[in-house]
Amino acid sequence: MNPRPSSSNKSHPHALVMSMISLAVLSLIGSAHAQEASKPAAASESRLDTISVTGFRASLETALRAKRDENSIVDVIKAEDMGKFPDTNLAESLQRVPGVVIDRDAGEGRSITVRGLGQDFTRVRINGIEALATTGGTDSSGGANRSRGFDFNVFAADLFSSLTVRKSSSADIDEGSLGATVDLQTTRPLDLKAGFTGAMSLKGMYNDLSGKTTPKASFLLSNIFADKKIGVLFSGAYSKREVLEEGFSTVRWDNGPSSGGWCPPQGATIAPGTTLPTGSTATTCGPAANGVPRLANTPANQAAYQEASKAENFHPRLPRYGRLTHDQERLGLTGSFQIKPAEGTLVTVDMLYSKLDATRKEDFLEAISFSRSLSQGGKPQTSVLATEYAPNGALLYGKYNGVDIRSESRFDQLSTTFTQPTLTLEQDLTDTLKLNARFGRATSKFRNPIQTTTTLDAANVQGYEMDFRSSDRLPILNYGSLNPSDPNGGLKIIGVPVGSASISNFTPSEVRIRPNGTTNTNDLAHLDLAWELNEKLTLKVGGDFKKFKFETYEARRTVETMNTLPAGVTQANLVTSLTGFGKGQSIPAGTITSWVLPDLNAISSAYDIYCNCLKTGAAGGPGDYTLTSTTNANARGNNRTVTETDSGGFAMADFASELGGIPLRGNVGVRYVKTKMTADGYLATAGGTPVTAENSYDDWLPAINVAANLSKNLILRGAAAKVMSRPQLANLSPGGTLSTTGTLTYTGGNPLLKPFRADTFDASLEWYHEKNAFVGLGLFQKNIKTYIQTVKTNLPYNQTGLPMSLLPPGMTGEEVFAVTSPVNTNGGKLSGFELNIQQPFSFLPAWGKNFGALFNYTYVKSQIEYIVSPTSTATITNDLINLSPRSYNTTLYYDDGTFSARVSGSQREAYLTRVPGQNNNDVEGKNKTFNVDASISYKVNDKLDITLEGVNLTNQPNDQYISSQRDSVVVNNVTGREYLIGFRYKF
Repeated sequence: MNPRPSSSNKSHPHALVMSMISLAVLSLIGSAHAQEASKPAAASESRLDTISVTGFRASLETALRAKRDENSIVDVIKAEDMGKFPDTNLAESLQRVPGVVIDRDAGEGRSITVRGLGQDFTRVRINGIEALATTGGTDSSGGANRSRGFDFNVFAADLFSSLTVRKSSSADIDEGSLGATVDLQTTRPLDLKAGFTGAMSLKGMYNDLSGKTTPKASFLLSNIFADKKIGVLFSGAYSKREVLEEGFSTVRWDNGPSSGGWCPPQGATIAPGTTLPTGSTATTCGPAANGVPRLANTPANQAAYQEASKAENFHPRLPRYGRLTHDQERLGLTGSFQIKPAEGTLVTVDMLYSKLDATRKEDFLEAISFSRSLSQGGKPQTSVLATEYAPNGALLYGKYNGVDIRSESRFDQLSTTFTQPTLTLEQDLTDTLKLNARFGRATSKFRNPIQTTTTLDAANVQGYEMDFRSSDRLPILNYGSLNPSDPNGGLKIIGVPVGSASISNFTPSEVRIRPNGTTNTNDLAHLDLAWELNEKLTLKVGGDFKKFKFETYEARRTVETMNTLPAGVTQANLVTSLTGFGKGQSIPAGTITSWVLPDLNAISSAYDIYCNCLKTGAAGGPGDYTLTSTTNANARGNNRTVTETDSGGFAMADFASELGGIPLRGNVGVRYVKTKMTADGYLATAGGTPVTAENSYDDWLPAINVAANLSKNLILRGAAAKVMSRPQLANLSPGGTLSTTGTLTYTGGNPLLKPFRADTFDASLEWYHEKNAFVGLGLFQKNIKTYIQTVKTNLPYNQTGLPMSLLPPGMTGEEVFAVTSPVNTNGGKLSGFELNIQQPFSFLPAWGKNFGALFNYTYVKSQIEYIVSPTSTATITNDLINLSPRSYNTTLYYDDGTFSARVSGSQREAYLTRVPGQNNNDVEGKNKTFNVDASISYKVNDKLDITLEGVNLTNQPNDQYISSQRDSVVVNNVTGREYLIGFRYKF
């Protein structure tokens, strides 16, 4: 099954094939010209060899050399110069690596997927220490990161000197990855050749959607003294970013009978799958006192109602225009101290600090009836005046009466603080015996102390229209009898009278307050010994100890509705306005470009919403602003901890040999690791009962990497390994709902999960046919033996991992419970190939020789069986979550040492984000993206460079969809193009 409909998911291979053929031909031409160029005298060759290459070409050259020299299969990105990385964002640099694709939040790279395996399956190490940096995003981009995935947008790229993506495993690399291990390395002073040296840069960033210009600055200072035995380095980076994100979203689609179905016209035959709302009369839907009128009994009304009520016809749940305002401020600092106190001894102390502070304001104008039940005044009170659907069941046009409209505004204050001290010791014990030791702690603290949503509402609006006929991504929304931009109009606070608990058949206006946070801590100690027996064999043994702790919390109000206006407060005092929506988006004529918003500061003052107290009425009512956590059913699940203690060791041999005259090198070894896990959560019993569960498992993980030099410039590599990745953190919580009376059930996490396990196989052929030129083909397969999905199974209580103390007297633990939780299931195969070409056009005459190109293409396929329902054994077979079957990156560059320019394009094919989909849909996913970035720099002299950059030049939308057949829009937002101009100075 394709991730999205075949009609819109057709690949366009001709451009890719032509690009591949062209680059391959250029490579062959270049090789031929290189051979011709080798004929002149040796003196000419010597002059060529001594040319000093700097800038972008130099970074490509050193990265290619590092890749070639490795025994394992890796890809490397190097900084162009001190404190100067090729891209403004780490994730956006990583997408240049074959097999790596990225996901964005607020237009900026946030997470990566490697060879079809998402962020939960990719480990990140900083200076050799495993780290987990997390931050908060929009709900549609995953929200607050409570997973094992690494958020790359926490860091400025200029803090790092190299990125290495390790695609094959070796015994000396920590376990935990099915996809890849990414090594981030900060700059160290003894890596630099000069004594005292430094660099600084200053840029202005302009976003064409927000119209804002913000600063970006970085510096690096380094000194080497005491006869090159001591080195000190400091670097820092600061940036501010103000971005708007605008577009249309739906919060998914659902079918005709959902939420109780539509309000039938008078005398209509009730559509299958729906019932007439309780209390309805001949002329109203719902009780006469608060119901809405039914339409007249006409053939047109009857036909529209029946068509809209079909189970195969779908409509948006919350159709809405939206503007998100992102303000980000990022500060990063590194420090490195190195000393050689004696011959053969090197001590390195690294410190990394990063702080990401942000605010985000989300403003929506939405129709809320289409996803709500009768008790909320929703869909059963909405009448269909006219409607039209596409053959695939997607709504094309609809006109409705009795539609509730909401203006919703959410404000988030967010921060992530990351710290990591690292101590590294490299000690030569003898001429052939070397000790390496690393100790460090990586801590990431994400805090979202303010997450507040306020609303204005208008009930039962007549004549509301949705029109997708001119665009399936940005429809025309007509609000009928409502003027959304009138501050004294229908959009207002509809609250619950003081002393009442609710109002009938309507969802009152709301104040949602949901502070939350997550802390991740990694403590690591590593020790290894390397014994060089001879030039061709080195034995290594080592041990590792790691303690990882994950803590997350959240609090909410018990009831999130609000009271009517306080005495002396007028409606006009509590509203503000949004204007200028749709800039540069080619929005359809007639689209609303302004609307009234709730004013958070004014509402906060009038209602005292942050008092954390009972203001009016009964506890737990609309006047209660007390925040609760573990006793609150809606917040309880996000109060949990997981602690993992991993201990193990490895034995490995690095070898160099020959087979039939062919030089061989590589490594072979095995890693053993034992994982002990303790998970804490809360059950729903007794208003929140703390529960702790424990689990342990061990793994033997053999690995082999072999590289054969078939000729001087042709390398054949092969690798095989057993790998494992620990379960997602959310699935390990023992918290949930336990019923020990009537039907015995448990719904929650599963702390007894086994890890993901797989056998991996890699092969690659690499041709380094001339200096700085490369053609490579890589093949890979991962046989995923264990996967994790949520299913319903019958288990004795004593096999659930829950404590016996939760059972009532008389139960023994042998009782069989219906358990709905994550379980280990069969996985499937993942396989694919990567083509990688790097070609300088040195064979061209004159200035043409300064051009060059990079190109890579990745194809991945997988077949995973997904459980359709916890209560069914039926499965559907589809791609792995986050897997884009095809992706490619291409860069054309020019670099003559004085003037440098490059333009890069990255395409990622559509991929799935959820299987099965929600709300009667088969899948959810994201559509294809194509991003273009460009950079120009001019070297005024040896010290000063002038730079100009463009990011997201295609203004690529974040296009999320639901349903493989309909490709119905879920989110279609843009963030604008960004331009950076500035200078860089070295001294």
